[in-house]
Amino acid sequence: MTGALILSFISLIGYSRQRNNFPASMTIADVPVGGLTPSNASQRLLEVYTSPVEVLYNGAVIHIDPIVAGFQVDIEAMLAAAELNRTGSSFWGGFWNYLWNRTSNETQIPLSSNLVEERLREYLQNEISSRYDLPPSPAQPIPGGTSFLPGQPGQVLDLDRAIQLIGDAFRSPTNRSVALSFTRSSAARPTVENLTILLKQIVAISKFDGLIGFYMVDLQNGQEIHFSMNNKVEIPTEPDIAFTASSTIKVPIVTSYLINRGSVLDTETSNTISRVLGKSDNSATDLILSAIDNNNGPLIVTQNMEALGFNSTYIGGFFYIGAPNLLPNRLTPGNQRIDVFTDPDPYSQTTPSEMGALLADLYQCAQNGGGALIAAFPDKVSPATCQLLIDFMAQDKLGSLIQGGVPDGTLVPHKHGYVPASDGVVRDTSDVGIVYTPGGNFVLSIYSYHPINNVWDNINPLFGNLTKAVYNYFNITAQ
Repeated sequence: MTGALILSFISLIGYSRQRNNFPASMTIADVPVGGLTPSNASQRLLEVYTSPVEVLYNGAVIHIDPIVAGFQVDIEAMLAAAELNRTGSSFWGGFWNYLWNRTSNETQIPLSSNLVEERLREYLQNEISSRYDLPPSPAQPIPGGTSFLPGQPGQVLDLDRAIQLIGDAFRSPTNRSVALSFTRSSAARPTVENLTILLKQIVAISKFDGLIGFYMVDLQNGQEIHFSMNNKVEIPTEPDIAFTASSTIKVPIVTSYLINRGSVLDTETSNTISRVLGKSDNSATDLILSAIDNNNGPLIVTQNMEALGFNSTYIGGFFYIGAPNLLPNRLTPGNQRIDVFTDPDPYSQTTPSEMGALLADLYQCAQNGGGALIAAFPDKVSPATCQLLIDFMAQDKLGSLIQGGVPDGTLVPHKHGYVPASDGVVRDTSDVGIVYTPGGNFVLSIYSYHPINNVWDNINPLFGNLTKAVYNYFNITAQ
């Protein structure tokens, strides 16, 4: 009897000591803590959940400190729950199970933690994405040609997926290694600087040795390319160079007609404008000028252009032979340059940038009611007005110059111009147009002058190659 009491007393002491620790079958946050004191259990939890998570990305191995990345475990809350479970059961019931060596039921205390996703996102962006992402490489121009070598797509960290995977790793005591995924970014379009270099190279290797003024505007973002070259040597563009406007001045003329007489056209007027822009008919152009004002139509066109800020664009008279010049000796910023000579027509002049800006205004007006044209004439111009003019320009079916540099079927509302001098020699050739393409729309305004003879077989391929290079720039993936 005494022996049994002694054995029971020893067992009671053993059980009491065991009860001071966590049960053998207990886990906290999936970490076994059986037989550990609360202090030791806390230390083990900290060792597990504050250890770095290993991240594999783009060949790099990165170790992320959970606390730095916004993850913390609530040790006190989990220990309190474990203590409540340990002390809440019957002492004598537990002692009875102890005597009979019965295993207690498994007890699992869930993880209590907090993840600040914004901190983790910021960490991933600053420490991983910024260092290990691969930016796309832009397409590169092919020297001596009009095309581009395709660029390479980039590699960008999938941030949302990374946050999910790393968050799961922070919350796991065992699976603390993560391979991050990425998305592919499209190969970048060539830079506008590279396009500019290519365009100047095209001029430099061409057979044309006269003066050329080039202006391009990206109608998606407003980026411009503007340069002038004389005998293959670049010259300043400020102020922009005045050229003979020749038939390109018919775009401002019809613009002025629509401003002053409205865009509700009868059949006769519509046919007349079609002859002006589609056939470049000078007698039809005089009819439109007379319809603006019988005597001062050219002056009103010029005034309308001034209202748009185009101070180097004007027409001084009608087209019929012997028409008086209503603006004799007119001085403009473009025709007062002394470093370059284009022998501009005293009746009709413009610059590449002003004519290009007018076309860009027409496009923005037609697309969304924006641009300077509506701003200057809000009660006289509407998107429908501008689209009407663009549709008339699309009737110019030359098939050469700018149109010669784009694939068949490309929409190119434009107006070309070339005019023989009094000796019968063509020294001025120009073309201005809006080019609509799958990869983006753009305006081109190109003017050229040769003091001896602007040979068609030299200038036409140059216009086409310049246009083709710009078209390829906007449609690099479609080549």
